[in-house]
Amino acid sequence: MGVQLLRRNAHATEATVQGSRLAEGLSSAFNLIRSSLDQIKPGPLTLSCSESIMMYWLLPRISRFQLAHPEIDLRFNMSHGPIDFARDNIGIAIRLSSIEAPKDALVTDVVDEWVGPVCSAAYLQSHRLQSITDLPGSRLLTSKTRPSSWTEWLKASGQSAASLHAADAFEHFYLLIQAAKCSLGVVNVPWLLVQDDLRAGTLVAPFGFVRGPNRLVLWLDPHVGSSPEVYALEQWLIGELRDASDLQ
Repeated sequence: MGVQLLRRNAHATEATVQGSRLAEGLSSAFNLIRSSLDQIKPGPLTLSCSESIMMYWLLPRISRFQLAHPEIDLRFNMSHGPIDFARDNIGIAIRLSSIEAPKDALVTDVVDEWVGPVCSAAYLQSHRLQSITDLPGSRLLTSKTRPSSWTEWLKASGQSAASLHAADAFEHFYLLIQAAKCSLGVVNVPWLLVQDDLRAGTLVAPFGFVRGPNRLVLWLDPHVGSSPEVYALEQWLIGELRDASDLQ
């Protein structure tokens, strides 16, 4: 190269400024080559979403997609934060609009997130929850992944002057929902995660749901976003999420 790329001594080898610059450029180039090859090489398609969406919404429905597209080898990644498409080998992700997307992601805005308090029918009866003003006398629970859920719900409900305080917080929404089923208190959760339990009667929503501050979006890896497999999954997710957001 005509320049020194490495500086060696008795104990270690360090890159020079020129070497670091070359390594950074080559890493980007090799990642682009790998992504380009992945576009034409058959391989698994990985969908990323939170554990709670996976458990309460996706798993009960994904068999319909697999029946319609048996040729697609679909894998799953359970996470809810930032991702690196190349490093994590993810083709498409379901995320909240409040999370910053990778700068190269293709973002599809899908639906509003609807939120509201839910509890078991037994808890509702024993605590006589008839109006929002009865909530302070109940045991309110929240998730550590969204500690301000009660405040956000009050604001979205036009009750911003009121104040509610959670008695306990669980690590994940799926634990929070299970706590509600076990009559441990009232939880504030997205409609998407509890609609099946509400229909089955294992949970009740005494005050309904309101449009929350977040939206559900899809992130697509720009290097595989044009592939027929990713397009098929994207369109299926858009249709299912929009159907699932119909509160009728």
